[in-house]
Amino acid sequence: MERFERLTSVAVPIAQPNVDTDQIIPSRYLQKPRGVDFGPLLFRDLRFRADGSETDFILNRPPYRDARIVIAERNFGCGSSREQAVWALFDYGIRAVIAPSFGDIFRGNSLKNGLLPVVLPETAVMQLIDGAQAGPGATLTIDLASQVVVAPDGVRHAFDIDPFPKRCLLEGLDELAYTLTLHDRIAEFERQYTG
Repeated sequence: MERFERLTSVAVPIAQPNVDTDQIIPSRYLQKPRGVDFGPLLFRDLRFRADGSETDFILNRPPYRDARIVIAERNFGCGSSREQAVWALFDYGIRAVIAPSFGDIFRGNSLKNGLLPVVLPETAVMQLIDGAQAGPGATLTIDLASQVVVAPDGVRHAFDIDPFPKRCLLEGLDELAYTLTLHDRIAEFERQYTG
């Protein structure tokens, strides 16, 4: 897993609540294996018409095409429990989503796949969305070690994250890699248990 320490990037505002996993990646793409690049499938039905031409969806607009942060309204990632929604965001280049709340399963899948879900109060999120809409191309900074989001105007917003996923993100460890860091302790336990 790729480390996440500090990210400064353009942030794309998704100014609607209840963005569900079927919007993030339509169900017809769920049979694809993880080795596939899911990035082109992100918001597929919102970004492209049936003939493949681009819509006016915000990720298609020049200031936001290379965004690595999404700012969204409440309940982002609700709906079905498809891990592919996180893969699509990550493969597109998104490393963090800021919202007042997330679908529970989406949030868990995000943390396990290197995507940082940042929960901020709704008033703070709406200020960030308004700022991103008023100044397209403006950047935010997310410092995971300090647990703070820094807005373009310098305003700092603290956020909470549990210590275990924070460590895994900072060190670039998935659950298996984390377990392997405990190899010596596991071996010692096995020696004591069988001895």
